[in-house]
Amino acid sequence: MASVYSYKDSNIRKTYLIFTFFLIVVIGLGFVFSQLYGNSLILIIAIIFSVVMSFAGYWWSDKIALATAGGRLIKKEDAPELYRIVENLAITAGLPTPKIYLVPEAAPNAFATGRDPEHASIAVTAGLLRIMDKTELEGVIAHELSHVGNRDILVSSVVVVLVGMISLMANWLLNSFFWGFDEERGNGGALTIIIALGLAIISPIVATLIQLAISRKRELLADASGVLLTRYPEGLISAFQKIEQNTIPMRRANTATAHLWLSDPYKNKKKASWIERLFMTHPPIEERVAALKNME
Repeated sequence: MASVYSYKDSNIRKTYLIFTFFLIVVIGLGFVFSQLYGNSLILIIAIIFSVVMSFAGYWWSDKIALATAGGRLIKKEDAPELYRIVENLAITAGLPTPKIYLVPEAAPNAFATGRDPEHASIAVTAGLLRIMDKTELEGVIAHELSHVGNRDILVSSVVVVLVGMISLMANWLLNSFFWGFDEERGNGGALTIIIALGLAIISPIVATLIQLAISRKRELLADASGVLLTRYPEGLISAFQKIEQNTIPMRRANTATAHLWLSDPYKNKKKASWIERLFMTHPPIEERVAALKNME
């Protein structure tokens, strides 16, 4: 059975690959911009931008993710039972106690973020605290601590920033076709077609990147590793069953951070497109429950 640290080195390598992919895509878009506008300064700006955003993605991605979710840092006196559970399980896992954030959402959910175990944070929704009993909450927290231990949180958090930036730049470039180009701009028409085709190719590549970095197997691994911490599969199984029965949608569901959550935040919302459904980052809850029952 895989331990909580099984994929740490693999995830660190994946992070460097994501940074490399980001640099290539952003510099490539900068080159396209510079050719279309006849200004080499745009390429230089793109290079500087890619380096700065890679740095920001590593150091501040957790803060961006928590701010996007609306998380608020809480103290021990705010939720003493939650704090005891987190502290005890962190000791069992051999991890530093992460910071704890409360997200003002009625839907039950949670996620972990941070660049390493020493700078980790766990966020739980108000709805999770409201409907979970102690053993169920332990199962959820153990799952999130497993993400901390095997460095899933580093990959997950970096993806939030870098993929989001690529999407913004691609949209900016696509919109510029409608705002600033016409047939009098020489090769503008032909280049427009080529670049539009390129963007159509880049989009599924980015989606695939997310799928590879935040795979369904990793969620299943965190489920299994979390159960190894609690030694009580029924706790997480019961938590999943309550989450599955929940019909309250998340108000601040965001495609950039969807892969961070314990359960798909779009479960009770219409997906933006059928393509998104093809690249779901969470296995179906019934599949996760079945896998946990096989561990009993």
